Amino acid sequence: MFGCCVAGRLLQTNLQQVDETHALFELPQASTINHVCVFLLGTVPFPDGYGATVHFFWPEKGFQLLGMLSNEKPSAIFRLRGTFSSNSSSNQSHAAFTSTSLMQTPGTDVTAVLGLSIEPLDHIQAQMSNLNSALDKVTPDLTKNPTILADRIVKHLFNYVSSFIGSSRTVTPDVVVPMSIIGKWYDSFMSKLKAGGVGFLERSE
Repeated sequence: MFGCCVAGRLLQTNLQQVDETHALFELPQASTINHVCVFLLGTVPFPDGYGATVHFFWPEKGFQLLGMLSNEKPSAIFRLRGTFSSNSSSNQSHAAFTSTSLMQTPGTDVTAVLGLSIEPLDHIQAQMSNLNSALDKVTPDLTKNPTILADRIVKHLFNYVSSFIGSSRTVTPDVVVPMSIIGKWYDSFMSKLKAGGVGFLERSE
């Protein structure tokens, strides 16, 4: 049902089913990961009224809620490096994800976990509201950091383009994106920028 792609690595489809509503991907050599993309494969949609929260677990540091997926939003990209901050979400999800033992070998890099929890959309929206409120308190000044600004713009473009692929198609490196979609993104991006500055980039997933 889910796929995962770490920037610079091969596509992962080795999803581990924990129970009926929880699944995870193991992410080896996690310290080298900058961005991760999670998406629906397009084979099995969510039941009506349901979606999934996406969690990141770093051994000895805890959990971080990254965002969500739904039939209307079948893919998302998340920045991991330099953004980890443990925050509260479903304890049930945490217990499910950590039920899989991650054996770390001395001298090797850490293996992290990307967890997916299928939940009712109203529960997910409540968690996302809390996440957005927490992010608003630590929002960096994008105008003073061109690296973060560039990261947010690329992330915004990726999510916009991904929304046109839809849940009925498999996301692969060979998917062709018409230039008209890039043009629409640019027009929309510039309108938001002129209307309220760059703040919308921090509220986008």
